[in-house]
Amino acid sequence: MTIACHASRSPLLEVDQVTVRFGGLVALREVALAVEPGTVLGVIGPNGAGKTTLFNVICGFVRPQQGGLRWRGTELTAHSPRKLAGLGIARTLQGLGLFPGLTVLENVLTGGHRHARAGALSTLLGLRAAARDEAALRQRAHAVLDDLGIASTHASLPGALPYGVQKRVALARALVAEPELLLLDEPASGLSADEIDELADRIRGFTTRTSVLVVEHHMDLVMRACDRIVVLNFGEVIAQGSPDRIRADPVVAEAYLGTAGEASHA
Repeated sequence: MTIACHASRSPLLEVDQVTVRFGGLVALREVALAVEPGTVLGVIGPNGAGKTTLFNVICGFVRPQQGGLRWRGTELTAHSPRKLAGLGIARTLQGLGLFPGLTVLENVLTGGHRHARAGALSTLLGLRAAARDEAALRQRAHAVLDDLGIASTHASLPGALPYGVQKRVALARALVAEPELLLLDEPASGLSADEIDELADRIRGFTTRTSVLVVEHHMDLVMRACDRIVVLNFGEVIAQGSPDRIRADPVVAEAYLGTAGEASHA
């Protein structure tokens, strides 16, 4: 698979003082963060902290009333979920979103057409360029499935597989696009403790090829996988820094865990 070069340390994605209101409710208030190349940034917080709203702003589902986003230094003014792939951004959602009537391989292939060079007419006519694109995409898809340890499932329907394997299929569909930024929305939901540990190690390994922003409530995953963590509470950033700093922060402990004493054991 393609290995990204991270010579520049300028942020890939910047969230700049974003505020979102739903009627009289302030879901996000002046939230700012940045994702640098080759790093994993985690966003955590208790239920209702604004994590999902922030993820939806980044994906283009929700427009902020104030502030904005920059991708590689350029302001994003009208991006939408369907335009993310063209920017070099891939995402997974809380729900699997897999196509039940397609095989695992076919599901993964649906995520990889960002790199297709042949036009729609070439594809319809079965021209040589389209055939080359299809062959290259299939090769990438098989490589991603193998990398995630699920190559043997390529001909299976997702519904016949354990939930943890289905989560890997959804992840493979995002990775096959070879994104510059991978957005993960609660990737640990529904997984066992062992599967969460394995996922954390995999996310760390992704930094050789992409940057990662992970929105999660499992402290054990973000502490193990992330370079930096941003903590939200009631729509505001209350802390950010390294996992060690976040673990030791009494404000985070009070907001997220309930007591300062519990933080040291997170």
